[in-house]
Amino acid sequence: MSQVKSWGRYPHVAPGKVETLRLLTDLPDLAQFEGSVLPYACGRSYGDSCMNEGGVSLDVSQLKNFLAFDPETGLLRCEAGLTLAEIIEVMLPRGWFLPVSPGTKYVSVGGAIANDVHGKNHHKAGTFGRHVTQFMLLRSSGEQLLCSPTENVELFRATIGGLGLTGLILWAEFRLKPVVNSYIDVEEIRFRNLAEFFELSRDSDKDFEYTVSWADNQARGKDIGRGIFIRGNHSQSRYLTSQTPKRKQLFSVPVEIPFSLLNRASITAFNTAFYYGLHYKRVARKVTSYEPFFYPLDVVGRWNRFYGKGGLLQYQCVVPYGNDTTAMTQIMGKIAAQGEGFLTVVKNFGDLKSPGMLSFPRPGTTIALDFPYHGQKTLLLLDQLDMIVREHGGAVYPAKDARMTAESFQQYFPNWQEFAKYIDPKFSSSFWRRVTTPRKIEV
Repeated sequence: MSQVKSWGRYPHVAPGKVETLRLLTDLPDLAQFEGSVLPYACGRSYGDSCMNEGGVSLDVSQLKNFLAFDPETGLLRCEAGLTLAEIIEVMLPRGWFLPVSPGTKYVSVGGAIANDVHGKNHHKAGTFGRHVTQFMLLRSSGEQLLCSPTENVELFRATIGGLGLTGLILWAEFRLKPVVNSYIDVEEIRFRNLAEFFELSRDSDKDFEYTVSWADNQARGKDIGRGIFIRGNHSQSRYLTSQTPKRKQLFSVPVEIPFSLLNRASITAFNTAFYYGLHYKRVARKVTSYEPFFYPLDVVGRWNRFYGKGGLLQYQCVVPYGNDTTAMTQIMGKIAAQGEGFLTVVKNFGDLKSPGMLSFPRPGTTIALDFPYHGQKTLLLLDQLDMIVREHGGAVYPAKDARMTAESFQQYFPNWQEFAKYIDPKFSSSFWRRVTTPRKIEV
């Protein structure tokens, strides 16, 4: 590993040392390192939850062996550095797919647990942590603890969504889901405003396993929240079982672009073309490979470089049902006025509770979007969005965050002190230090 960075490349911090782990049989004594330690694999967290400024980054990306698989039940055991992409490559041709997947397949199993990732099927399957049956956790004391719903239960709950702070996950076991082929039956529906989005969500949750929508974050007035609603199910076609979709990466952004290519003009043009041009029919039906459905951005390598040398901040929040219509209208109004947000995704979460203490999803509506970092202007906007989220009883996703205050985090996750009891004393992160240290107010 040449560099340790988050996907957003903001804030610009670096560890003091990188320690690469290669074998489960040759693990270092974590207690002997100077300063704190934190696991790191793919670096797909947007903010600083995967960063440990001045400390030790434990590179687990080489721990990627399959350990066991039960073809009758779909139960898979693997090392924590194995990526979702590598699991799909091996298991999908055998008729198995991930129970839950985030918007990129370049995430390690350990990272999926530590951030308790969610996907388009949250209303049906909940978070990734709901499908984990057990894992082995290495503590700085040297203990290796088997954690499950029946053994070391509190550590199991703290580690799921625990941002890598409870110890080092060595291997994990979780259950895959059977599928007939590699394709998805998809419907794409153009909707005119937020009211239509909520109506489509209610109508789709029962019959469709996967739902998500793209929203035009520059629309205003009666069009606010307009977008494309996408829903799908795994194809049941036996004919397609023999078809193997091939999707290659189009290109990779070779260098860091000195300035952001995204501004009000380019974002408005993209949104208009996507809404009116690519989706000129109100309803479109198609059968597509799993990759463009689940991982549309993975087709471009290092796409985060499009945002310029300042990096990007992703903002993802959830607002509980009952408050979500008002809150989403206010949030989208703020974003449209700023004219900078890009790649806006909106979805309704279900009510399946995660076992994780700090798990982010909860019943309500979530919105996620990216912002090029333009200094205080960007930070001020996100502070304003935080005020709306706090007012309506919502929360911001730690895995995407790079700037929320300790006061905000502690309101979003009121059980943070209970969680803190299970943090390994040797483990820390830039994120955790930020959200547990109140801001100093200069007089």
